[in-house]
Amino acid sequence: MTTSGLTVRATGGVTAVAGGSGAGKTILLESLAGLRGSEGGGAGAGPRGDAMGFVPQDDIIHRELPVGRTLRYAARLRMPPGTGAAAVDEAVTRVLRELGLTGQERQTVGTLSGGERKRVSIAVELLTRPGVLFLDEPTSGLDPATGAALVATLRELAAAGTTVVLTTHTPADLGRADRVLFLAPDGETAYDGPPGELCTAFGAATVEEVYGKVAAGARHPGAAESGEPLPSVTDAAGPAAPRLGAVRQWALLTRRNAEILRRDRLSRAVLAGSPVMIVAMFALLFKPGAFDPDAPMPSSSAMILFWIAFGAFFFGLAYGLLQICAELPVVRRERLTVLRLGPYVLAKLTVLLPVLAAADVLLLAVLRALDRLPPAGWDVYGSLLTTTLLASAAALALGLLASACVSQPAQATLLLPLLCFPQVLFSGAFVPVPQMAWAGRALSYGMTNRWAYEALGSGIGLEELWTGGRSPLGPPLLASYGDTFGRPAVLGDALLAGFTLLFLAGTWIVLARRCRTARRG
Repeated sequence: MTTSGLTVRATGGVTAVAGGSGAGKTILLESLAGLRGSEGGGAGAGPRGDAMGFVPQDDIIHRELPVGRTLRYAARLRMPPGTGAAAVDEAVTRVLRELGLTGQERQTVGTLSGGERKRVSIAVELLTRPGVLFLDEPTSGLDPATGAALVATLRELAAAGTTVVLTTHTPADLGRADRVLFLAPDGETAYDGPPGELCTAFGAATVEEVYGKVAAGARHPGAAESGEPLPSVTDAAGPAAPRLGAVRQWALLTRRNAEILRRDRLSRAVLAGSPVMIVAMFALLFKPGAFDPDAPMPSSSAMILFWIAFGAFFFGLAYGLLQICAELPVVRRERLTVLRLGPYVLAKLTVLLPVLAAADVLLLAVLRALDRLPPAGWDVYGSLLTTTLLASAAALALGLLASACVSQPAQATLLLPLLCFPQVLFSGAFVPVPQMAWAGRALSYGMTNRWAYEALGSGIGLEELWTGGRSPLGPPLLASYGDTFGRPAVLGDALLAGFTLLFLAGTWIVLARRCRTARRG
């Protein structure tokens, strides 16, 4: 492999890669780590081996978990199948000791300092004893003392046999390395040698002056030819380590997701608050008895069913929107080694669907108790529950897809109203589908809320209620809806199931693409 004119192999020690913004430090690091093709293309689509450790700028750990639990999940995911609990504990204890984190084993990651979180990210990479450790700007955002302590730790790892390569914008880091590779703005080598000779080579008094001279076009004569080969993941490569099968990965990821959900206060608040909000809205908006066959209230009964459909949609969407974007750096890093995207996506569904089912059951039970739904048998309420659960599943899958498309929780939050408004407007509740303009009718076919609303109306027998009651509003209102509630509920349920599968497949495709796309540095 050749990068910046240099054939790469392992050399040991600590190598610092420096240069101005846009010089290609991250591209070089990812190329050396095998995350990019030889011509700077995206990283490979599938998992790679554990011959190297790669720590990106972002944290690659879940902030909701304690340090020890984080490392144990990572060890079980990365270590060969059949690795016993004693071996896992030994690996975790070793990296905690090596990174000076023994005292923080029970501390939640989110409560750690920036330097301590970076150490935990490094600890994750050291679980499988990689021969080469690559770090992208590990001291970025750290105060000088914390940054110096982190580089000192990296030097200890290098002394113990791990080759370390890091990129940096911090001048002080260069003096602590064994070797400095300074890149020019065009990505070529401007200097390659000992840190103590860097300033002298450019006739500069400080490292900061070197940045200015290199930006102006200065090069150290022979820099591209005289340097030693850079360390590469290919030097540590050996037979690919076996990884967990799809079912075992799904089980492990499901346990991890469940623990994260249990420990995340914000998620718990959303899970508990959404059903309470929807039920309170029903109690305030609608009078009891809207489904009384002797005196039905067509407008109220239609709106109650719509809000049940939308409540199920809102539950699923709100639960799914923050699930992936908040941990995308973790997903991208784990994907490089062992992670299978199918089990990852299904684990999200496995953890959240039971919670959604409980919320849907609670919603229907409370509405029946408050007389906002009619007395009926298990066949009717079985149909209602099936539809609401499928509506929640489709919305959850849509939320996961949207979450996979963005990079920040704030962006996902902005998507919430954008995804909700069309579902409200084009579901057929406020303007019946037959009364919509042709463009609106076409758009309504893609709204999961439409099919949930129609299936609920069919399952509860809305047509019979409106035509069989004494309300004069029944037949005219029914005429405006056309055959909206005339189709069997199972048709709407089948469409909701289809949307769920479509959105889940879309989530897999987006994640696969984003895991292949390497960031430019």
